[in-house]
Amino acid sequence: MPIITKRVHICCILCVSNLYGRLSYGSKTGSSISGKEVPDHLCGKKTGCILNSIYAGLQDASLRVNPPLDTSRQVREHDCYTLIAPAKNYRFVAKVVTICVNRLNNTLPLADTAGRPMTLDPVPTATGTIDYYPYIESEYRSPRPVEVWLPEGYESSPGERYPVLYMHDGQFLFHHGSTLLETDWLWDVDITMTRLIENGEIRPAIVVAVWTGLDEKPNRGLEYMPQKPVGEMMISRKRVFKGEEVISDNYLKFLVHDLKSFIDKTYRTLPDRENTLVSGSSMGAMISAYVISEYPDVFGGAACLSTYWNMGEGVVLTWFKEHWPEAGAHRIYFDHGTETYDADHERYQLKMDDVMRSKGYRSGEDWISRKFEGADHSPRAWRERFHIPLKFLLGN
Repeated sequence: MPIITKRVHICCILCVSNLYGRLSYGSKTGSSISGKEVPDHLCGKKTGCILNSIYAGLQDASLRVNPPLDTSRQVREHDCYTLIAPAKNYRFVAKVVTICVNRLNNTLPLADTAGRPMTLDPVPTATGTIDYYPYIESEYRSPRPVEVWLPEGYESSPGERYPVLYMHDGQFLFHHGSTLLETDWLWDVDITMTRLIENGEIRPAIVVAVWTGLDEKPNRGLEYMPQKPVGEMMISRKRVFKGEEVISDNYLKFLVHDLKSFIDKTYRTLPDRENTLVSGSSMGAMISAYVISEYPDVFGGAACLSTYWNMGEGVVLTWFKEHWPEAGAHRIYFDHGTETYDADHERYQLKMDDVMRSKGYRSGEDWISRKFEGADHSPRAWRERFHIPLKFLLGN
């Protein structure tokens, strides 16, 4: 049975500071939060403090642990647990920390000190490895997690290099290790990639999932709304974001200058334009299109599902008439449904289709625009058709 593994790359450790359940949280930069109380029923008087009392900056009132703690025994060395707590002010997203126990020197590292991958429960329809980074430092945006899915065979094929697909809304993308398995909020990108690769329909590729900020400022809309087409006057007049500053230009700088640089240095990528791709849905689709217009020499293809052109009443489309790259070096996929938020997408997408024709793109060759009757504006709908843009961008 194929197994997908998740490796946590983290520079922070949680330490049991005494025998009675007080703990400190530190990082290699030296900052710390100390003295957090652990509920009495979760921690004994020995150094084997019960693991589900330990968390990284999360409120313990709604903490869940997977697998459930076996209270009949002490936590053992190398036990692994996933700690889950809902993010503040957004009930659909959970913050997740996976911890493996190493009781040497009374420390509980968030990753095995030997650097071993943490093997989670098998997912029969997905293979590969997910590397989890709690944050990638940047001067352009606040730190948030990034996950990297490596296709099966990456470790055993040291001479092979891979295309890279960068995707937004990263906490909704991968089936394995997610806290949203009982909802329709997952794209299951790892499952779709596995199936298409095993069937020989696409080239093996690396997927980089960039988490978005849903419960903090600046929020998702400010990062994903194309900045240059809008301007502060448009934002204020339409009250799209209540006068707050759009910062998507900085988000793109993070993608290009910080994240892509890190990925290309860390993994065996094909870093050229043809093999650097981007994808997203809704506002994530709009920022994906903006990436192509702003960095046409870096990104060679985009998959934009249910693009939310409606935001700002199509102002982005007007801007693209003058700033969209000419055909010849890019492959672009657009689609939309007909229900819920997608019900009003067609009239805007037809305008973008006109832009594509005016720039010399040929339908079915370097550009696709599709309508899916009855499809709504949801991860479930995008999951069901994501194989189509993947085959267009990565097909053999």
